[in-house]
Amino acid sequence: MDYTYLQVAKMIDHSLLNPVLTDQELEAGCRLALEYDVASACVKPYYLKKCADLLAGSAVAASTVIGFPHGGHTTAVKVAEAEQALRDGGGELDMVVNVGKVLSEDWDYVRQDIQAVVEVTHQGGALVKVIFENCYLEDRHKIALCEICAEVGADFVKTSTGYGSGGATMADLQLMRKHSPPHVRVKAAGGIRTLDGLLEVRAIGVSRSGATRTAEMLTECRRRLNIRIKPLTAAVSARPIRTEDET
Repeated sequence: MDYTYLQVAKMIDHSLLNPVLTDQELEAGCRLALEYDVASACVKPYYLKKCADLLAGSAVAASTVIGFPHGGHTTAVKVAEAEQALRDGGGELDMVVNVGKVLSEDWDYVRQDIQAVVEVTHQGGALVKVIFENCYLEDRHKIALCEICAEVGADFVKTSTGYGSGGATMADLQLMRKHSPPHVRVKAAGGIRTLDGLLEVRAIGVSRSGATRTAEMLTECRRRLNIRIKPLTAAVSARPIRTEDET
């Protein structure tokens, strides 16, 4: 095998964004993220403070979304959301671009919108992932967004929210990796549901992926690496998590 368990686990943002997830399910999802030692647990904004408390002292980041899922919030609202997320202990913020402004090719607006969130988030010591929602865009839009994200210092470019009409594709991931400098990482979201799928995108330079099927993927990883699988705690295994597409 050309990977370790930790290399695979730290590719995963465990997604807990489905609007119908209850508080009990969100807590179970955060504990599952801890059990599998993933990169982050990405929760609905209102639950972020509780998530940060649950993950405190671990190597799993608490994360949430900004301008989600459509990106049409004003820049001031996105900045306010980012500031609140930082106060609540967020270590990684996934922001959605204004898709309509991208399609209008109002690049000054798009740049300022992204930059405002990047600046306040970096001032708070956190990372920013910029969601393109590629299913609505042409390649020229995706390339322009990669260039803007590099210019303003975004940490990641990300394919999708998981709530649009399509998710990550190999073609989009290759395009984003090609047009982003090495210091800007690429995140896949929407459609990565198996360990083999995760390894496939890893091979083309993807650093992170949203997932709701985290347990299945990482249990399979442990099996392939002959790592003894410990049973999950009752708090995690007591109730299944309802899922949406991987975000």
